[in-house]
Amino acid sequence: MTAKIQRFNSDDVKVAAIKPLYEGFFTMVRYDFTHKKYDGSWSNTVSREIFERGHAVAVLPYDPVLEEFVLIEQVRIGALPTTDSPWLIEIIAGIIDEGESQESVCHREAQEEAGIGLTHLTKALSYLASPGGTTERLHVYVACTDASKAAGVHGLEYESEDILVHRVAEQTAKEWLANGKIDNAASIIALQWFFMNKQTLLEQWQSGDRKQA
Repeated sequence: MTAKIQRFNSDDVKVAAIKPLYEGFFTMVRYDFTHKKYDGSWSNTVSREIFERGHAVAVLPYDPVLEEFVLIEQVRIGALPTTDSPWLIEIIAGIIDEGESQESVCHREAQEEAGIGLTHLTKALSYLASPGGTTERLHVYVACTDASKAAGVHGLEYESEDILVHRVAEQTAKEWLANGKIDNAASIIALQWFFMNKQTLLEQWQSGDRKQA
């Protein structure tokens, strides 16, 4: 007879302490906690250092007329140990500051990082970036844009941003996914979601245009 599997929720974790360890551009804290185990008992105290950077949005702009994405490229020091070049092809993204909505961050970051406007902002999904080491949750959006207006270098100087804008054809984006040129999680997830849901998404956008007409 198969034993009944326990199903847990947040009430099955008891946090004894959260201790600040470091505060700089990002923050590191230590969680001391116990949790319910599958045999019904409680664990010993577990200590884990957790990276705290808040939560973020990422947005994939797409031009349905030109059939192009607007992607960006910038240096990412975390990629240095494992890549030939730490300049990565990415989608637009930014941290959600206190009091901001996810949608307002999408519009703000699109202007700051690519100099473009967005319409038909559509929530695709959200995911935990790396829950073994950080609390960050990333909210992924897809939006309509005019890719013909996307060009140049953007970013905020006081944030040391130096961001190159790319107009990328759909087929090229597929090739970059297949050959690993795009190798960061948010961009892979957003593009794969787009290609899986393209027809439904465009029908939704077109329906919205008809309602506004």
